[in-house]
Amino acid sequence: MSTDAEMEQYGPAAIYLRKPEKERIEAQNTPFDAKTAYFVTDPEDLYVKGKLIKKEGGKATVETEGGKTVTVKEDDIHPRNPPKFDKMEDMAMMTHLNEPSVLYNLKERFASWMIYTYSGLFCVVVNPYKWLPVYDAVVVAGYRGKKRIEAPPHIFSISDNAYQFMLTDRENQSVLITGESGAGKTVNTKRVIQYFATIAALGSKKESTPGKMQGSLEDQIIAANPLLEAYGNAKTVRNDNSSRFGKFIRIHFGSTGKLASADIETYLLEKSRVTFQLSAERSYHIFYQLMTGHKPELLEALLITTNPYDYPMISQGEITVKSINDVEEFIATDTAIDILGFTADEKINIYKLTGAVIHHGSMKFKQKQREEQAEPDGTEEADKISYLMGLNSADMLKALCYPRVKVGNEMVTKGQTVPQVNNAVMALCKSVYEKMFLWMVIRINEMLDTKQPRQFFIGVLDIAGFEIFDFNSLEQLCINFTNEKLQQFFNHHMFVLEQEEYKKEGIEWEFIDFGMDLAACIELIEKPLGIFSILEEECMFPKASDTTFKNKLHDQHLGKTKAFEKPKPGKGKAEAHFSLVHYAGTVDYNITGWLDKNKDPLNDSVVQLYQKSANKLLAFLYASHASAEGEKYECK
Repeated sequence: MSTDAEMEQYGPAAIYLRKPEKERIEAQNTPFDAKTAYFVTDPEDLYVKGKLIKKEGGKATVETEGGKTVTVKEDDIHPRNPPKFDKMEDMAMMTHLNEPSVLYNLKERFASWMIYTYSGLFCVVVNPYKWLPVYDAVVVAGYRGKKRIEAPPHIFSISDNAYQFMLTDRENQSVLITGESGAGKTVNTKRVIQYFATIAALGSKKESTPGKMQGSLEDQIIAANPLLEAYGNAKTVRNDNSSRFGKFIRIHFGSTGKLASADIETYLLEKSRVTFQLSAERSYHIFYQLMTGHKPELLEALLITTNPYDYPMISQGEITVKSINDVEEFIATDTAIDILGFTADEKINIYKLTGAVIHHGSMKFKQKQREEQAEPDGTEEADKISYLMGLNSADMLKALCYPRVKVGNEMVTKGQTVPQVNNAVMALCKSVYEKMFLWMVIRINEMLDTKQPRQFFIGVLDIAGFEIFDFNSLEQLCINFTNEKLQQFFNHHMFVLEQEEYKKEGIEWEFIDFGMDLAACIELIEKPLGIFSILEEECMFPKASDTTFKNKLHDQHLGKTKAFEKPKPGKGKAEAHFSLVHYAGTVDYNITGWLDKNKDPLNDSVVQLYQKSANKLLAFLYASHASAEGEKYECK
């Protein structure tokens, strides 16, 4: 264990990384009776410290530190570790490794703002929900080239070890960051990237090309974050800056370990958030950034006001977030677009399409007299959308109300009801937003591809965390399924590595693959006749409904697997149709609208207008979309 003098290399961060010598010496001299020192279960605090009075007939009597005497089952008391183990940096080194010891250790470290703790082969992070001075250049230098045992626990240590293993073993590495929603995964992903960008920097600027800002590769890797967060992050019930998409970032290095290039792969953007938010949530940050009025010329160009309440689609929940300054974030987004080398044309078209998406929620349609046919209820919003998207307003409205559809081998014009048109409008604006997001990722990757020789990569996985809300829909099932799969891989991998450690030390033990514990829930979702399979099947039946889908699920799974249960929502809770027993808890799911979400069909007649749009970006986004009429437009 390093001395206070050795910890000085970390500067002001030292007190957040390791307990001081004085505290260590005091702990070693604290009296401790291993025979009577126990944790006991407590209804309020989960576990409290206590002194064992007696054990008798499977019961234990304990006097708690609060002065209460309680008698509990013998299984409900757990031996405590001596004080020298308080604030232990690696919990695998504890004498007694039980649940209360782990919780108590994390709690005590957290109380001293030591948020990083090792647990055997991996690092546990407790989100402080505040900035801590443990990420500056001095701290980076302190971890550089150090073995794990030579430095206090930190995400930088995990990063540096991956980097050193890559160079010595000549093998690619990956850092998996898992946890529930709001646990701090994205922030720690940024720290990993910051670390690699600092220690392996090329140190030279990329050559400037017309329309591209001079920024080093390190700048560009870090600049990708504000742009992706503006378009891919939102406030949820649990997290003010929740990633609503998953990403796998590969940082590529040359043979000597210098930064060569990077690329980003994204998964599962939650496009439904564009058109719907719960009351305590917000849509994507970019909408509110544009409305700050920080760039008044943009308000004029996008035909928007500074009041989100003027736009029903993005004001179903909250419109401001206490912990987020939308003006500062908009400056970061706008600057990132420049650093990443988007052209001026691309930039204004990105903003125009974002503005058009906002206006989609204000379009109104009414029913024709004595007919079910929909017709526009005013054209003001359609005119704004058409202007921003480079379309003809009358053509767009005609395509929405009277689309051409394929019947047999013929194309016919088919009238639409008001709900059908509204659904088409929502599907189109979600599609535009998603396609633009995916295109931005492609453009970012083009910028990050330096054509420098690549030898190895370190991958960093950051997926949306496990979610248990009052109302859980298809998006939550997809996110939780992904987490379930990742946890299974993680468990399996970790226990296999542990097994190898045991073999090395010649310890005999019975191998249990805890990854298999998660199999029941995973199979229930992905196997033939599982939830996804039944959903796909129902989408093929024209008369299928939420009710027929629910009935099929219950017929197939209720009572046949422990992972599928009948929901028991409490009073005042949202309605639910089935419950799944996940590794992180039981989640009640509501299946309303899942068939529509899964199909999400686009109005082909409108898409064909997009393909001929005067807005080059919109035309490009839909260039390869094949229509029902079999036409396909290529945009150069």
